[in-house]
Amino acid sequence: MSRIQVMFNPKTIALIGATEKEGAIGRTILENLLRSKERKIFPVNPHTKQVLNVESYPTISGVPEHVDLAVVATPARSVPIVVEECGQAGVEGVAIISAGFKEIGEEGTQLESEIDRIRKKYGMRIMGPNCLGFVRPPLDLNATFLRGKPPTGDIAFISQSGALGSAILDWAVSAGIGFSMFASLGSMIDVDFGDMIDFLGDDEATRSILIYMEGVGNARKFMSAARAFARRKPIIILKPGRFEESARAAHSHTGAMAGDDAVYEAAFRRAGVVRVGEIAELFDAAQVLDSKRLPAGPRLAIVTSAGGPGVMATDALIHLGGELAGLSDASMEQLNALLPPYWSKANPVDLLGDATVDRFAKALTICLGDPMVDGVLIIYVPMDSAPSTQVAQAVADSAKTAWKPVIATWMGAEDVEEGRHVFVENSIPTYDTPEEAVRTYVNMCRYKRHLDQLYETPDELPAQKAPSKDHLKKLLTMALKEGRMLLNEEESKDFLRTYGIPVTMAEVAQDPETMVSIAAKVGYPVVIKVVSPDISHKSDVGGVVMGIDSNEALKEAYEKLIERVKKRAPAAAITGVAVEKMFTDIDYELILGSKKDKDFGSVILFGMGGTMAEFIKDFSIGLPPINQTLAKMLMQDTRVYKMLQGFRGKPAADFEGLEEILVNFSNLIVDFPEIAEIDINPLAISNGKASALDARIILDKNHDAAAGRSPHPHLIITPYPTRYTIPWQLSDGTEVLLRAIRPEDEPAEHELLSSLSAESLRTRFFSTFKDISHEWLILFCNIDYDRHMAIVAEMEENGKKIMIGVARLVMNQDLTSGEVAVLVQDRFQRKRLGSKFVEMLVEIARERGLEEVRADILTENRNMLNVFRRLGFSTQWVPGGTSEAVLKLKDQGTPFQSL
Repeated sequence: MSRIQVMFNPKTIALIGATEKEGAIGRTILENLLRSKERKIFPVNPHTKQVLNVESYPTISGVPEHVDLAVVATPARSVPIVVEECGQAGVEGVAIISAGFKEIGEEGTQLESEIDRIRKKYGMRIMGPNCLGFVRPPLDLNATFLRGKPPTGDIAFISQSGALGSAILDWAVSAGIGFSMFASLGSMIDVDFGDMIDFLGDDEATRSILIYMEGVGNARKFMSAARAFARRKPIIILKPGRFEESARAAHSHTGAMAGDDAVYEAAFRRAGVVRVGEIAELFDAAQVLDSKRLPAGPRLAIVTSAGGPGVMATDALIHLGGELAGLSDASMEQLNALLPPYWSKANPVDLLGDATVDRFAKALTICLGDPMVDGVLIIYVPMDSAPSTQVAQAVADSAKTAWKPVIATWMGAEDVEEGRHVFVENSIPTYDTPEEAVRTYVNMCRYKRHLDQLYETPDELPAQKAPSKDHLKKLLTMALKEGRMLLNEEESKDFLRTYGIPVTMAEVAQDPETMVSIAAKVGYPVVIKVVSPDISHKSDVGGVVMGIDSNEALKEAYEKLIERVKKRAPAAAITGVAVEKMFTDIDYELILGSKKDKDFGSVILFGMGGTMAEFIKDFSIGLPPINQTLAKMLMQDTRVYKMLQGFRGKPAADFEGLEEILVNFSNLIVDFPEIAEIDINPLAISNGKASALDARIILDKNHDAAAGRSPHPHLIITPYPTRYTIPWQLSDGTEVLLRAIRPEDEPAEHELLSSLSAESLRTRFFSTFKDISHEWLILFCNIDYDRHMAIVAEMEENGKKIMIGVARLVMNQDLTSGEVAVLVQDRFQRKRLGSKFVEMLVEIARERGLEEVRADILTENRNMLNVFRRLGFSTQWVPGGTSEAVLKLKDQGTPFQSL
């Protein structure tokens, strides 16, 4: 087990600061710990030999057993010494309850820095400081000073704020909600949201993860963990603080529009997590989004015993973007046979005022069986002919066997209370009003659709050579030497053109005569723009004139432009005026840009452009790198997307071309951490095709400080690792390309797996199978390169690229070890490909600083066992017919040539 797993599943716990003093935190924590009968508790207090009749020890080093978890409740100034002693004693994890750290100022910040230094020295894990600790009801463990223990359930709740966290916990307990874990993280100098998601993602007792977040902390770690588990377990976040401070200092339209909260929203969407706005929504979402019966679509059938609530539900459904399901002929025939002749003959299905329990149950069953229905809302109002509790039980019995979601509205108070309890016991969402129930159903649809879109297999975009970046790097170096943070339009467009983004190129003139000469060459009408390193928004200072159609008009426009700019921006240095052919017949104006966010690094913005972009604020934000699927989602999340499909006789945009532009733009952002902000505004669409009419790039004055931490210090999602792409030859001379896997490889991997013999499947997966689903292949192809590396072997056969093998290195949560697995297509086995795969993965493991790599191999698979042995792995037989191969990497030389 990792240290964090030991910390949260401790067998031995020491409380440092234990006391018998009434009302003291050290006493309350000890009382809570002592209620856990399965664990050994060791009070630590140098001033007494016993605390609450339990033997006490003067220091942690005096505890007679190894300590898994130390809980610290001593004054802040003493905590560094206590943590040092814990490190010396080999304690796995420490929860620091003590307050008085960065929240009090510089002295407290220095104490935190010292604690973090000590933590790194010993490799222990630390929760806090200034936290409540954690509670694990399924383990009967309460390591907090909260009085009482929440009931056991399957929801984990993680809070950054101790006070608000405890208040929300108290509210939830009063509402009858049970928990698998509650944790308060405090200052998060070590254990943070990413660590908690990693731990809870593998925790069998946890079904949903709820988070109260004030700030993300380590954004890279959070995104990596959330992306790893969001498809398996819903992660629901309540984050307050929708403020826009960062936008005020922005120098571009993108910077002004992409405020802090909009970036958080985009990050949550990219990770597949759900953001809610209210405390009650946290737990409501946890109840319904984990359902194994998420709706396949928006088509809702409404079964009601009263016409009015059915109409209310229909209105809410249409308003929120849902769809009232049509009923099939077969269903209509069955309902006609079941219901009185004067029933509604449509959806909503009105069971009428004399409905019976049997009528409710049979109508529900008919709707659930209809292929035109994705989910059912059943509405009940109190009635003598069908008691609430009996109807609820009948609904629950029908829902148990259905694979479609059933949600309920039980209207009333005391008369329906017992019925609601039936639904709670059977995990069926129930609401007081039709509108609440419909909102839940629509949210379930959106959640399912978003996850499906997020992991949709991207189309393969046209193959392109990596652009030559040398001249762009030189351009940046020159600009920085000159002290320029703003590249001019020509320089900015050079970046775009290099990355395959269509641009209109201007020529710069310093006098009217040169301008006339340029205009004669490109042809009228022309546009002129002021060129100045001090002016970001040229239109704001009157620095743009369009539609100039003659030499005389051009000269006059030049004089007036210079006069206006000098008046409105007297301190700006004017280096010339750019002249370019005017882009006529513009159908749509878009904006495409990027900025560096303080938490999430570089982000991409797409939306409606033009001079009114900041006022209209129709945009969406994405996190690079993006592929074709993510580019499409970025566009679909805007209102202008519908307009781009054709508006008032204007032709539709070339969406494939736009997707390619967005992906190329993302590649540009990935390659240049020196860039702080980019604006392409407008990105004009004419006759379907896009072209950048104006562009500006602003450099990051702090880039030098950031450089050196990693190749991509400006990104929180690791981009495609091109450095692992190498040509190679099999032992028979066949040329192959070895490279990292991509989401676009899903069809090729499906073809590879489908072509394997039963024996190859069995030796790789320890079993055979026939069904290779998209959901399964997502785990193989749509990977996080920070924690999972897969190398494929690709070759060309009969004019087609085929995948002939794949090998994986899956790292543990602590990123200290990794597991290797190798698969080679039958025709290409025994040609040294397996050995090459293992060599590459071991080298990657060394590069990542792993301490060891291991593999599980069927003992009968002697060829693969020999491969591992030749490469220095030790092998050991394991009961059950498998062998374990292990290679220790620390302080060991490289047994083969480095990549």
